[in-house]
Amino acid sequence: MIPEATLVFFSFHFVYPRHTMAESNFVDYVKIYCRSGKGGRGSMHLHRAKYQPNGGPDGGDGGRGGHVYLRGNHNYWTLLHLRYERHVFAGHGGNGSKCCSHGADGEDRYIDVPCGTVVYDSETGKYICDVTEDGQTVMLLKGGRGGLGNWQFRTSTNQTPRYAQPGEPMQEMTVILELKLLADVGLVGFPNAGKSTLLSSISSARPKIANYPFTTLEPSLGIVPYRDSKSFVMADIPGIIEGASEGKGLGLRFLRHIERNSLLLFMVPGDTDDIRKEYGVLLGELEKFNPGMLDKHRVLAVTKCDLLDEELMEMLREELPEDLPVVFISAVTGLGITGLKDVLWQELNSESNKIQSISEGGSMIHRDKEVASFDRDFADWEDGLAVEDGEDIEELTDFEYEELEDEE
Repeated sequence: MIPEATLVFFSFHFVYPRHTMAESNFVDYVKIYCRSGKGGRGSMHLHRAKYQPNGGPDGGDGGRGGHVYLRGNHNYWTLLHLRYERHVFAGHGGNGSKCCSHGADGEDRYIDVPCGTVVYDSETGKYICDVTEDGQTVMLLKGGRGGLGNWQFRTSTNQTPRYAQPGEPMQEMTVILELKLLADVGLVGFPNAGKSTLLSSISSARPKIANYPFTTLEPSLGIVPYRDSKSFVMADIPGIIEGASEGKGLGLRFLRHIERNSLLLFMVPGDTDDIRKEYGVLLGELEKFNPGMLDKHRVLAVTKCDLLDEELMEMLREELPEDLPVVFISAVTGLGITGLKDVLWQELNSESNKIQSISEGGSMIHRDKEVASFDRDFADWEDGLAVEDGEDIEELTDFEYEELEDEE
């Protein structure tokens, strides 16, 4: 029995739920609505001052509307920052005023995108531009020109013009931004071929590794160190399977990330029944996706060779394709990793590879997209645009004159 003077303290420990961020923040496909600014209208003003009964016209010009630009930024590597910014509006130009005062120009808008971003028109599927370098600026939409004030139309025969020009209307467009990662070597293989294990063993990248198919759900980049402080970039994409071009597995969505690679590293496990057949399947899927990818240099790596002995490796070597370099490796034990780096570096710096890069002009040829694919990928996308009451919207097809009342 507790005495009355005794104080009893109870301590309670509350456990609050931990809010965790989503595991994947890799966004490589967004749709945004862009609109430039409309030009300000010119002023139709007549100068009035004491002792100047006929001051003449002094209406100023309108300011131009703001432009919309795309700008490459190496600090971004995904389009996550644009996922919820669906509307990009530039500022409208200011109207001209008396005393020949020019209207203010509209504020320009810059859309920062990672290097390797390709832009398409969502309504037509037409290719627009490609941003590949840091600081590269591309004008996406041009702002409307400002209208001329009546001061610009004075002549000896028309000394008091009572008209001015309206500003040009704004431009608008809904665009698709598609990111294609920039790397030197791209890994191609079936699920559980050891691609992520290889990337984690030769670089500081830490992709997810597990013993089940489709462990990798997003592309990963890793910088592979080489001799004499040299290095190259390697890209790992989710595994593809036979029939991926028909939508099986993860499909061919992520293959665009290796379109820019100058070298493709095909990876087939050593315990596969027919290595040549699996290599042919992977090559066929690439051809269905983009026939131009077959012109790239290729290297075949037989993985998981820690399960094989020297005699079995020699037997397998006789059955492998002879038109490309073949390397037997094991990312777990380090078998053949140094030789693989040597082969990759030699292929990357070969003369034929350099000539091919120069002939392509440092960029790839982009094809127009089908609009049906955009509608399917963004079926739940809503622009959310609404015209506010009293908003002044001008639809002028020509840069024409407009009669205005005399301003005070």
